[in-house]
Amino acid sequence: MEIPDVRQVTDSRVLAAMAHPLRRRLMDVLKVHGPSTVGMLAERTDQAPANVSHHLKVLAAGELVTEAPELARDRRERWWRLVTRGVRWSSSDFDADPGARAVADAAVSLNLDRHVALARAWHAADESTQALWHDGPFSADKWLHLTPDELAELSREVIDLLARWADRPLLDDGRDRQPVFVFAHGIPARP
Repeated sequence: MEIPDVRQVTDSRVLAAMAHPLRRRLMDVLKVHGPSTVGMLAERTDQAPANVSHHLKVLAAGELVTEAPELARDRRERWWRLVTRGVRWSSSDFDADPGARAVADAAVSLNLDRHVALARAWHAADESTQALWHDGPFSADKWLHLTPDELAELSREVIDLLARWADRPLLDDGRDRQPVFVFAHGIPARP
């Protein structure tokens, strides 16, 4: 089943629901592995099934995940899938309400914490794990002189590049392809 690409989140309650660390992780697992049962999600996140079930219900209330009954083999089996492949938000959409803006700011902070935690986990991995990937893992940074419009253009180009890699058909060539997390931030800053 084809699902829409990206949802623009403008409701702070939805943003709060998805910003929770376990809920974000559940959404990531569904993005990487596709529709899953509570048991599969519990195993992949090292959580109790009851805890996963609770958080899925919160995500479903925010229309971020939905049940996929067509995948169930019987009435007891419950499958879940993402409603959209990705979400985005702009903090400026929440400027009119200080409470909503606080939620947006917290979501940005938690999102960045997640990105950094994944990078730190890689760097903490044992040498044999890192050796399997040779020179593949990378970090790149550049200081650029840009206008706001140029930064927006660069953003679109980077997002399009990542989408091209994410959306490419996986070859059935017998090679082992593992999930790889790639993130980029382009922000005005001072050295």
